[in-house]
Amino acid sequence: MKLRGILVLLFLVVIAGAAYILWPEGWNARNFQAVVNRQLQTDRELPQTPLAERLARKRFELGQPVLLRVFKEEGELELWLERNNRYELALTYPICNWSGALGPKLKEGDGQSPEGYYLASPRQLKPDSRYYRAINVGFPNAFDAHMGRTGSFLMIHGDCVSIGCYAMTDAGIDDIYNAVESAMKQGQKAFAIHLYPFRMTAANLARHAQSKWRPFWENLGEGDRLFAASRQPPATAVCNGRYVFAAAESALPPNCRRIAAW
Repeated sequence: MKLRGILVLLFLVVIAGAAYILWPEGWNARNFQAVVNRQLQTDRELPQTPLAERLARKRFELGQPVLLRVFKEEGELELWLERNNRYELALTYPICNWSGALGPKLKEGDGQSPEGYYLASPRQLKPDSRYYRAINVGFPNAFDAHMGRTGSFLMIHGDCVSIGCYAMTDAGIDDIYNAVESAMKQGQKAFAIHLYPFRMTAANLARHAQSKWRPFWENLGEGDRLFAASRQPPATAVCNGRYVFAAAESALPPNCRRIAAW
């Protein structure tokens, strides 16, 4: 990093320490991470190697079907591509910023980044976003609507600003958007977006055992385990206030409302 960048980061560390002392209830490590990420983005150049070349090194190519998986606590977005009827992890991107706390979005204006299972179609791509490029995750989905949750314009987008969205920096969303757009040009009708509070391990669930959201997270974990076993995004619906999952749409209970793209 340039000397100027190092000096700025040192200054930010001092400011962060002062902010924590003065406003301990309103400051946390993720707030500071977002500030640092913003500075890193300021000096960051777009990747020198084109996306197609980076994918080719792992024997992937643009146009293969895509799947996005987001992990709030770890601050990561994974880009998966389908090869030989199984999805494989292609690239992982740091999330520059997300807002709120661990847990689902409940209502318009609560500042929460959503959690759950979503589908996106071409109409949910926004090439002219105020945050460079954006993908509308499709909130509220059928589950959110069933639970009476409200909100709008929840995106995965560029920049490092979040008001309920997942901000990936312009460089990050450029890759993600290009992969999605290429897949849809090759015929993918819709792609899955899985938004998790953290990686759905037994250890992580145990660590959050006292959270009021644990039953919801355990429900999310059912879909995650099905994906891990099949390497295909599960067909998803909502029944009686819960997500239900199956290997195929035809296997979902007929009286359940499907999770669909817009």
